[in-house]
Amino acid sequence: MEKLSVIASSPLFEMLSTAELHRLAELARARNFAAGEVIFEEGDLGDSLFVVVHGQVEVARRQPGGGMHSLAVLSPPEFFGEMGLIDKDFRSATVHAKTDVDLLQLSAQDLRDFRSTHGDGFTFIVVNIARSLSARLREANVRLASKA
Repeated sequence: MEKLSVIASSPLFEMLSTAELHRLAELARARNFAAGEVIFEEGDLGDSLFVVVHGQVEVARRQPGGGMHSLAVLSPPEFFGEMGLIDKDFRSATVHAKTDVDLLQLSAQDLRDFRSTHGDGFTFIVVNIARSLSARLREANVRLASKA
């Protein structure tokens, strides 16, 4: 997997300079999960952001009385896990590999290291995360309104 090309193609990292993209590629770790394998579980402490490179992941929440409710299926170049970085809280959902999946992982420490040398680039990433979260909230509101 060519980490640099994946990072450069992700909307999350748009507007970063070539040097910033190279630094993120150095920091990112390639991860592979087989279909059905859990990436993280609801209740785990959030400490990493993941970018989908190949395959699909499913985000789901436990339902009262058992079972899981699917919230989203994510494909390249989507990302997940960002909430654990923002609020340093426990994961609110479980994510598993829906298919065999390749991911790039950036930990909170990786992003702190990046911020220390590339503050402007870090700001762009935070703004792009906020834009994505805002879009996801709008989509959820539309879905809720259509059910009413």
